[in-house]
Amino acid sequence: MQLDERGVFLLSQIGHHVAERMAVSLMPLGLQPAHFGVLSHLQADDGLTQQRLADKLGIHRNSMVGLVDDLEAHELVRRTRHPDDRRAYAVRLTDRARTVLREAEASANSMEAAVLAPLSEPERRRLIAMLHRVAVHAELLPGVHPGLQRRAAR
Repeated sequence: MQLDERGVFLLSQIGHHVAERMAVSLMPLGLQPAHFGVLSHLQADDGLTQQRLADKLGIHRNSMVGLVDDLEAHELVRRTRHPDDRRAYAVRLTDRARTVLREAEASANSMEAAVLAPLSEPERRRLIAMLHRVAVHAELLPGVHPGLQRRAAR
């Protein structure tokens, strides 16, 4: 069987292509893909503790501290004492982060449209549904960027 007839090869090839394009599209915004993943999770649930955020993303708390340090240095998040636990910090998006996220999401939408351009809308929905099934079977955490998963392995 030829490599281009193997689903895993095609998934790997396309995944690498998309990951590179995503990283390049985020560079002008000062973001790395892992940063985009953390910010996206905070957008959905702002004010999580660092520990809860690390748990949701499946990464070690030390890795989360480093990511939050990076994001704080770029004025994308701020840490405040958690109102219910004085020992914990809540991580909150800044106004700047919300602006950057809108731009990053627009870039991601544009890239997705370009990558999936050869497919009709029904084909896109079927592809996404099938990819979801494969991700569930592989026990991947929903919505967790692979760059974050690599940080968990360190």
